[in-house]
Amino acid sequence: MKAIHLKKNAKNYTIIGGFRKRRAFLLFLLPSLAGVTLFVLLPFLDVVKRSFQTAVTGEFTGIKNYGVIFHNQAFLLAVKNTARFTVVCIPLLVLVGLLVAFPLSTMKEAGLIKSVYLFPLAMPTATIVLVWKMVFYRQGFLNLFFTKLGEITGLWGTVTIDYLGTKASFWVLVGSYLWKNTGYTVVLWLAGILSIPNELIEAARVDGAGRWKCIRYIILPNLKGSFYTIVILSFLNSFKIYREAYLVAGSYPQEDIYLLQHLFNNWFVNLEFDKMAAAAVCVGVVLFGAIMLLQRLWDRT
Repeated sequence: MKAIHLKKNAKNYTIIGGFRKRRAFLLFLLPSLAGVTLFVLLPFLDVVKRSFQTAVTGEFTGIKNYGVIFHNQAFLLAVKNTARFTVVCIPLLVLVGLLVAFPLSTMKEAGLIKSVYLFPLAMPTATIVLVWKMVFYRQGFLNLFFTKLGEITGLWGTVTIDYLGTKASFWVLVGSYLWKNTGYTVVLWLAGILSIPNELIEAARVDGAGRWKCIRYIILPNLKGSFYTIVILSFLNSFKIYREAYLVAGSYPQEDIYLLQHLFNNWFVNLEFDKMAAAAVCVGVVLFGAIMLLQRLWDRT
């Protein structure tokens, strides 16, 4: 009987302990959950409601706003450019960051060099834009360099290409994105590489594995978590390139860099809140679906 009584007490203590842990967990989670609900979920629900109403009178219109945006040429162009920008930039950013992080991980001065790579994040956007203008405009430094090179070699004459007014503007924007975001990508890759136990690599080398086999079979499989984090952050940051594009080329830039953020800004200025709400809901659903898809693919691998 005494043993049974002790078992019951132990079970009760376990239940009480588990309840206290869950309560502590909920107490820590509550402020964050309240903030997300107040500043993210409730405003988004209000946007969803407005997407089914007219902008001025608030009259219910059903899915009319969604039909309007999907037949809007500016919206279709912005979606195409934004999708193209994301598809091009994310693989480049992930690959460049990894290629830079590998040699840095073997250097003693990695901490100092890492700080240098983070320097672009600390620079004001307006300063970055000024540099791009000085380099890529018709009378910019890049054209002056090519003109001088042509004079020296005799292969061509004066170069006056307006890079920000042609299809090349897209690649200027891609370069701006890579320049600004490579730093944090390198830091995340370095954190993942340096967290891999040296014992694993040393054991593989003892078994005869070379450098490339260690990278393929030891390092890369252990960077799965870092890879997922970098892809998600890069995906979200690719939607934040608007400031550079806007300050460089204004509200109506060359069509290859006309992004969703330009469209939202123009609709906001014109007080077309109904179309803007419908487009925001569509973008939010696509972003959420993409992140959930990536999560599912990660769980299967």
